[in-house]
Amino acid sequence: MTNKNHFADLKNKVVVITGGNGFMGIQYSKAFKQIGSIVISLDVKKKKNELFYFCDITNENEVKNTLDQIVKKYKKIDILINNASIDYIPSKINKTDYSLENFSQELWLRDLSVGLTGAFICTKIFGKYMSKQKKGGNIINVSSDLGLIAPDNRVYENNFVKPVSYSVIKHGIIGLTKYTSTYWSKKNIRCNCFAPGGMFNNQDQQFVNNIKKLIPLNRMAKKNEYNSIILFLASEASSYLNGSTLVADGGRSIW
Repeated sequence: MTNKNHFADLKNKVVVITGGNGFMGIQYSKAFKQIGSIVISLDVKKKKNELFYFCDITNENEVKNTLDQIVKKYKKIDILINNASIDYIPSKINKTDYSLENFSQELWLRDLSVGLTGAFICTKIFGKYMSKQKKGGNIINVSSDLGLIAPDNRVYENNFVKPVSYSVIKHGIIGLTKYTSTYWSKKNIRCNCFAPGGMFNNQDQQFVNNIKKLIPLNRMAKKNEYNSIILFLASEASSYLNGSTLVADGGRSIW
């Protein structure tokens, strides 16, 4: 449970989360709601969420229209969290197609479109709006420990590999963060990056056993364990943090 007193300044803040109806997005949404924020999820898949906007973030016109709808209703946007990306569940894909040798340009462009171009479009459009607000705004980009290190494909079974696009996108998100953090700094817009490690979500036990060996804390993250980090980056508790990448991966990337 999140301690409401720690992040009291986030009450009534309008928080836009891309990929808000995904596994991690739902957790972040609940954390903000617990402390009284107004949470708006952008996604192309609908789940039970009272503040949900269907929005293809790879489509600039859709993002602009969504911005207009949000501003018309809430009069402001305080925080943007670029969380959307395509990740692959090993049991649900044709493993051969996702090897580097066979990874198609179509898949490459699709993944980059959502994970990197989508973040760029949302940063461009929502950031421009926030730059005109007197109080500025806050942008948080979600990368990964695989934005810092290469995937260790030995942890996967049955010849599955982490697609090349995933790591490239997550590295790119860190670059986007650095650029954005300096571009609008005079407009009182901070931009930081969060790089989480893997979270346990009923993965294959052999995979869990394999990946634990790469993590000094000897475990994957627990559900909701990242919520306080996102709230910290969004709140005034991190008011002098700008252009940083906050890593929470149990120590995996220090090797």
